Amino acid sequence: MQNGWKIGLFIFVALIVANGMNSALAQDWAKERLEKSPRHGEWVVLEHDSRKVDAFVVYPEVADKATAVIVIHEIFGLTDWVRGVADQLAEAGYIAIAPDLLSGAGPDGGNTSSFENVDAARKAIGSLPPDQITKDLNAAVAYVRTLPACNGKVVVTGFCWGGSQTFRFATNNDSIKAALPFYGSGPTSAADIAKINCPVIGFYGGNDARVNASIPESERLMKEANKQYEAVLYDGAGHGFMRAGEAPDANEANRTGREKAWLRMKEVLEKVSRD
Repeated sequence: MQNGWKIGLFIFVALIVANGMNSALAQDWAKERLEKSPRHGEWVVLEHDSRKVDAFVVYPEVADKATAVIVIHEIFGLTDWVRGVADQLAEAGYIAIAPDLLSGAGPDGGNTSSFENVDAARKAIGSLPPDQITKDLNAAVAYVRTLPACNGKVVVTGFCWGGSQTFRFATNNDSIKAALPFYGSGPTSAADIAKINCPVIGFYGGNDARVNASIPESERLMKEANKQYEAVLYDGAGHGFMRAGEAPDANEANRTGREKAWLRMKEVLEKVSRD
């Protein structure tokens, strides 16, 4: 009887862990919000060399040509929440494109949606070749810049893993107008930093010591290279506060951090569009 109780407890705990692991992919509240959006969103295929990359594009309801924003997903891949971020950027008046950088890396050559759980997606993300990531993002930039509805200006933003990739991409593409990394570490090579040709505006949770430990080095390298870098910490917010702060059960620090960060991001995008 005691062994049966232990087995039952083990199964119960395993189910809780599994549900927690999959929560980043199965964001029902994010999916529901996205499905109710009145904006035009569509899937497109980006191509470079012999590779094809799925990407989600959302258009704003505006009369004039708009600035475009590349949205780089978290380590979990292109989730409903990330697509929701693209939709919210379109709601604010910007064309948004979110490429699925896991395209072709999933089971049977699938994308993010083909992975069984978060751990599988995370493992695949870690195996992506850096040069491939750069080429995928360059393809996204080239695609949106030539859209008839785009004014030719492109900004890049990303979250967690995507935040680090945002900072890195700024060292590989000199045409973007601003890089907005969310809780991602920056490059550590002075030679790479020297190639940055745009302002880098960083967003960080105050309770994220792991990532925040990289800020002083980024500040030093950017200053020595005479590059514009601004880092703001949101008190009490944790890593991933943009997603966590939007969830129905968000704590006050994450919710407030998200709201302030959204306002700041919109200010940057407005300035880019005016200049």
